[in-house]
Formats: sequence, structure tokens, C-alpha cells
Amino acid sequence: MFTASELLEKINSHIADLRFVRSPKGLYDPITYVLSMGGKRIRPVLMLMAYNLYKENVEPAFSSATGIEVYHNYTLLHDDLMDRADKRRGKETVHKVWNDNAAILSGDAMLVLAYQFMAQCPVKHLKEVMDLFSLTAFEICEGQQMDMEFEQRNDVKEEEYLEMIRLKTSVLLAASLKIGALLGGASADDAARLYDFGMNMGVAFQLKDDLLDVYGDAAVFGKNIGGDILCNKKTYMLIKALEHASQEQASRLQHWITVVDFNPAEKITAVTDLYNQIGVKTLCENKITEYSNRAMDSLVAVNVADEKKKELEKLIKELMYREV
Repeated sequence: MFTASELLEKINSHIADLRFVRSPKGLYDPITYVLSMGGKRIRPVLMLMAYNLYKENVEPAFSSATGIEVYHNYTLLHDDLMDRADKRRGKETVHKVWNDNAAILSGDAMLVLAYQFMAQCPVKHLKEVMDLFSLTAFEICEGQQMDMEFEQRNDVKEEEYLEMIRLKTSVLLAASLKIGALLGGASADDAARLYDFGMNMGVAFQLKDDLLDVYGDAAVFGKNIGGDILCNKKTYMLIKALEHASQEQASRLQHWITVVDFNPAEKITAVTDLYNQIGVKTLCENKITEYSNRAMDSLVAVNVADEKKKELEKLIKELMYREV
């Protein structure tokens, strides 16, 4: 069995060796640039980890793992354009280095490339893998649309938010694991359990992100604390605060949500104080534990030796206690 870090090294090396020899260069240079940024590569690593539960040699899964990573980076490229983000992983985003049109077109090309890489899987798995991959791509679009619509609403409910992050974040983690399992020869039951493991882990991961944006250590978290508060992002924290606030607390929250001219530090402090009074941190931590426990239950049920599941167990524990 390989460790997660060993698999990361393998897939990093494989992706670094990719060469796009077609022209024009203006289409492919942004793709090379995006893929050279690195990152955690959690999705291809999860795919290889699932594959490795059933097969020792992971190289046959490299094309599909590359496909999932190219797809993920395509979504980031278009997300950055929609959000007008200037930086990604410490580097300028594609629309800043080139322009908006380059980001759109190179992103489109990445989507096609992702399908090409994914379709290199063995023919006996081709339909099932491509059907799941296509469904996942649709669901991510649905999640992104929900997220955009939430920006215009002040009545977003907990269950709506959880469904949005399931679609926007979790389904790709879940699909990565299930595809890896299918390619490795897992039973249908095991593939479904690994899918559920990824789904629940993904929701817990995003909830932890919401928590860290308010309560994380900026020096460790790697970005400024309170960004979600400043832009009134409909996170689990804000939704639960509005749900549990007293009339007076709700009035103060509404003030900070609607005020246009404000001191950023003052707004972050005031909203965080309200979160503390309402007890939002504990509510969020309890929900993270709930989804992490669900993920662990699904993993325990996977019908392989416990020793082989140690790396995936470690991943859940790291997620629960991470500070970045």
C-alpha cells in the first residue's frame, strides 16, 4: 500500500510530464500554467488510494486520475473568472495573466481534455465511469448555480446550504473514490460505500473551511480571516447565526449584512462577537463531527482489510483537526 504522500508524488510527476503539442500555443499555454501551480491534488490522490485498496500497481489509473485533476482545475479557472479573483495558489489567475477570453476558451479545452483522459480507462468500465463523470460534472454546475443564487438571498436554509456544498464540493471527491474503486475491481457495494465516504468527507471539509474562515489562525490558515464575513457569504456560520439569534442579535446581524460603508476589522470583530454569543462555533463543530462520523461508518463497511484503510482513516482525522 502506498501512502497519500507517495501517491501525490507519483501523480505530480505524471502531470509534470504532460506535454500539449497541438497549436495554437495561446490555447494550451494557460492550461500548462494552471497545471503547473500544483496544489494538494486531493482528488487524483483519493482516486489512486481507492484503486490501491484493490490493486498494487497504481499506474493503470494515472490517466483517469489526471482527468479528474484537469477537470477540477478547469472548474477553478472558470470560478476565478466569475469571482474576478486575482490570485490562485499564490500566483496570478489566468484571466489576469492573459485575459477573460483566454480563461473561457482554455477552460473549455481543459474540459474536453479531462474527458479524453478519463475515457482512456479500460473498455469494460468505460460506460459506468463516463456516466458517473458526466453526472458529477452536471451536479457541480448545479451547485455553482445555487451558490450564485444564494448571493441574492437572505433566507437560505441549512438544508439548502448543505445540498449546495454537497453538489459544489463533495460529489467530485466522491466520484474520484468511486471511479478509483471501480477501476480497481471493487464490488458495486464497496464502490458505493467509498462514494458515500467521499460525499460525507466533502461536506465535513467545507464546513471546516467555513469554521476556519472565522476562527482560524491567519498565519496558519494561509489567508486572511473573516473574508466570508466581509462579503456576507451565506456560510453555515451565518445561516445558523440568523436561525438562532435573538431579536436584538438578528437586528445587529442584519445591520452588518446590509451596511455599505464600514471598517473591515470592525465588521469582522462585531460579527464574530455575535457568533460567539449565539454559539455558532459549537453548532458547526457538531455538524462537522456528524458528517465525519458518517464518513467513517462508510469506510468501516468497505470490505477490505483494516490495514489497507489506514491512510483513508488518517485523512479523515487530519480533516477533523486541520488548521489550514
